[in-house]
Amino acid sequence: MSQELTEKQIVGARPVADTDSIIRLNTVLARTGLSRSALYRKISEGTFPRQTKISVRSAGWHETDVGRWIADPASYRASGDPSAMRHAVSAGARRT
Repeated sequence: MSQELTEKQIVGARPVADTDSIIRLNTVLARTGLSRSALYRKISEGTFPRQTKISVRSAGWHETDVGRWIADPASYRASGDPSAMRHAVSAGARRT
């Protein structure tokens, strides 16, 4: 059996740009220009996306969430943000 991709496999494949990567703190700080304390203050105010747990001791941000904030930081609110909703659901589950 050949290891070459067929035309159907290539056409049906999703482009890499469609994936939502997880980016870490230093990348977020570099892209936004915020200081670490300003970033966490904005998260607590609900004006920046919340991070997502990657493992027990690490977290990151969805690249698309950060990109939406960069596109319009003044009007960003976490209430309609999927990452904020994920955080609220997981925080509620821990309280019970």
